[in-house]
Amino acid sequence: MKPDGRLALVLPAELLTVNYAAPVRRYLMQRFGHVRLVLFEERVFPGVLEEVVLLLAEGQGPTNQCELVQARNVVALPGLTPQAWTPTDAEDKWIAGLLPADSADLYARMLDTGSFEPLQRWGETNLGMVTGNNSYFVLSASKVRDLELCQRELLPICPPGSRHLRGLNFTERAWQEMADEGSSSFLFYPTSENLSPSAKAYIKHGEVEGVHQAYKCRVRSPWWKVPRVAAPDAFLTYMNHDTPRLVTNRAGVHHLNSIHGMTFNTDCRQLAMDLLPLAVLNSVTLLGSELVGRSYGGGMLKLEPREADLLPVPSRALVN
Repeated sequence: MKPDGRLALVLPAELLTVNYAAPVRRYLMQRFGHVRLVLFEERVFPGVLEEVVLLLAEGQGPTNQCELVQARNVVALPGLTPQAWTPTDAEDKWIAGLLPADSADLYARMLDTGSFEPLQRWGETNLGMVTGNNSYFVLSASKVRDLELCQRELLPICPPGSRHLRGLNFTERAWQEMADEGSSSFLFYPTSENLSPSAKAYIKHGEVEGVHQAYKCRVRSPWWKVPRVAAPDAFLTYMNHDTPRLVTNRAGVHHLNSIHGMTFNTDCRQLAMDLLPLAVLNSVTLLGSELVGRSYGGGMLKLEPREADLLPVPSRALVN
């Protein structure tokens, strides 16, 4: 591109939010003197779920601000006034620029009061167990009976997915009800010593079916031993159509990588388990999840562990 050239692109809206786009955001503000993004509330391309932005850039940089235009649809574009926004750092997520100025100011002031702190102050967010083949390793109670597996060769788990994690607690009774209804509530987890004949037969069946050739299986030894992750104090949903949910793990079960786990710090563990799932249901935390998370097509909000660490939640002093 010539030094005084113009750039116009249709890009996925992840440009605003994902961490791996940070170098792109920085480059745009260093290279160009004028950067404008046009966003749409409605789908622009029929039949396409992807949310898109129009990137318009020109002039010699650098610049310390970008302009954001949010329109309902293409028809509403003429006459809209761009909103200038200056990020603290060029690599910051640009989604914050969509907030009205008074809302952004109120949000910043709430964070400055000391009543909110990053979630990582309460504990550690971790990924769940990765099996390499859920259809083989994750079993229902009826499948366990059919295979005649021993209890010592199983781990009770929170069933895959997160639709059942909408309350404040996931209890042993809730887990049992899901197991009785046929949910996949067990992980095949034999120890290397004293394998039962049933476990040996199931491992052989897996090899016949080629399960041991899956990448995650073939890079571990033995292939059928899923790396264990300790049962967390709480579950944190990370693929959300509305808001992330923090749910206390009263059942004491393990979790797969379809949800995150949280292990609370010793000095606030009981407080967190009892009250934090309720305390996070507030406007500041819900807005914060939109700002630190990633928005994808179809209205999906995703939180990776490093992003969840930054989620603003009520402080321990406030909750206590």
